Amino acid sequence: MKLYNTLTKQKEEFVPIQPNKVSMYHCGPTVYWTQHIGNMRAVVMADLIKRSFHYLNYDVTLVRNYTDVGHLTGDNEGDADTGEDRMAKAAQRESVDPMTIAKKYTDIYESDRESLNTLKPEHCPAATNHIQEMVDMVQILIDKGFAYSTDLAIYFDVTKKSDYTKLSGQDIAEQISDAGHGSVSDPGKRNPQDFSLWFFKVGSHSNALQTWESPFTSPLVKHGEGFPGWHIECSAMSQKYLGDSFDIHMGGIEHIPIHHTNEIAQSESATGKTMSTYWVHNEHLSVNGGKMSKSEGTSYTISDLEEKGFSALDLRYFFLQAHYRSKQNFTWESLTASQTALNKIYKEIIQLRNTSENTIGKINAELKEVFIEKISDDINLPQALAVLHKVLKSDICDSDKLATIYDFDHVLGLKLSEYTETKINIPDEIIKLLKFRAEARNNKDWETSDQIRDEIIGLGYQVLDVDGEQKIKPM
Repeated sequence: MKLYNTLTKQKEEFVPIQPNKVSMYHCGPTVYWTQHIGNMRAVVMADLIKRSFHYLNYDVTLVRNYTDVGHLTGDNEGDADTGEDRMAKAAQRESVDPMTIAKKYTDIYESDRESLNTLKPEHCPAATNHIQEMVDMVQILIDKGFAYSTDLAIYFDVTKKSDYTKLSGQDIAEQISDAGHGSVSDPGKRNPQDFSLWFFKVGSHSNALQTWESPFTSPLVKHGEGFPGWHIECSAMSQKYLGDSFDIHMGGIEHIPIHHTNEIAQSESATGKTMSTYWVHNEHLSVNGGKMSKSEGTSYTISDLEEKGFSALDLRYFFLQAHYRSKQNFTWESLTASQTALNKIYKEIIQLRNTSENTIGKINAELKEVFIEKISDDINLPQALAVLHKVLKSDICDSDKLATIYDFDHVLGLKLSEYTETKINIPDEIIKLLKFRAEARNNKDWETSDQIRDEIIGLGYQVLDVDGEQKIKPM
């Protein structure tokens, strides 16, 4: 297996810390909102990496966290130490407490994750359940002289880490320019690029909804009351479940200059050991050639896709067509093409089952070797997917085709062996109504179109308008 390591800027032969075992940490969601499909692409990419190692007979331990405190809105501008706490802002938005918000959006995230057929991590820690581990790490950093206290917060002094920007490759001046223009300032900070480890419940955070006592001191607050910074959460949780050093740390490229750079600084300063051997980052998903935007209505979710008649597995197939280190552009046309391609595979599988009398033969060794070659080359799933299509076009017997395809699907995760053909018998009455509705829409008679749609719903069917076509399914 070869992986591209962001730390060294090159592909490297994967050598695990422990033979035949892989320890992986993936930065998980801040559970204050429904995750959009760009976030879910990162989840699928991490899943494909995990599945690839499984396929190559490694024992994999994956940890993915839930951030349910301490992630401030300033991160949108490149400064994770400024702005409001995202959980508190969501709680105010929906008039509930932060932990209710956390449960609501964790449940939605888990439902979406399962619908994409991603394997559940071995550990899914929530930040609020690991405050003591964070406090302990901060105390170690203070004791070792890497951290200092002001009236407002505890900070990590980046000048004490000589290789602070080794992941991003930036110099300190560039790091400062990337730090954004936050509205919150602390005159006690020694260096503008120093980052927070613990915020006291003072100043702009006087009304923080989630706080804990700590041994840290500030003249403005009792018992060190406050909450952790975002970066310390991942360091503390990865250390607890994977140890001081682990094999692979994953996340989006947006985390490279700040979040992951700060994780490395605090973890390695606290332990004196290398935090992670390989740093693996996925590229962004764009929509219609631009950035996803809530204000423009392009921050699509799994639910949005399902409302238009697509499944999460259609999206998974779409994701399989681009390398994790490549940008990918989402359009409804490209998702439709992916749905069509996946449905074609399903139909071919049904045909193979019929012609082979549902007999599962032997995995084709030659094609499997090619498949392994592709996933071992920095998890090249687009080329691995091409090998599956090669199997379908090959002249090997149908039962061996099934066995080989099902074997490959342990990595691809399209549920090919589970697929069953479902036929919907649409009543003649519904077919007539659909015809009348199509005529109304062609005439731009939207009122009649809506009336017919409501009539169809009343008969127990849902109408979905996708790319100018009507799709129907039972409710």
